[in-house]
Amino acid sequence: MISKLKHLLTALAISGFVISTPITATVAEPSAATIEEGKKLSFSRSKGNCLACHAIKGGSMPGNIGPALVAMKLRFPDKQKLVDKIWGTTESQVVPNSMMPPFGKHGILTDSEINTITDYIYTL
Repeated sequence: MISKLKHLLTALAISGFVISTPITATVAEPSAATIEEGKKLSFSRSKGNCLACHAIKGGSMPGNIGPALVAMKLRFPDKQKLVDKIWGTTESQVVPNSMMPPFGKHGILTDSEINTITDYIYTL
């Protein structure tokens, strides 16, 4: 009986270690060229047009309808949630009466452009 109890406790200890050990995935950081392209798209009045509503460091004539784009990694620890917000998924639209257009959902930006813009915005 004591032997079975030792096996059980050992198994629980091992499983607890396995469950509590974080699994880290290596995610490639975007290149400087990708970030620069994202900045261009964000500042472009005919594409991302983020400056129409948001203040962004280095941008001229920003709007003030949306929040300033600062500390984005802190505000969106899960980068995918920022992508979803820009794309315009139903789940990401938590602010009622938000003025933010669903850029992906309405075909304003491609998925690739949204990812590039997100890579840039995530550096702010």
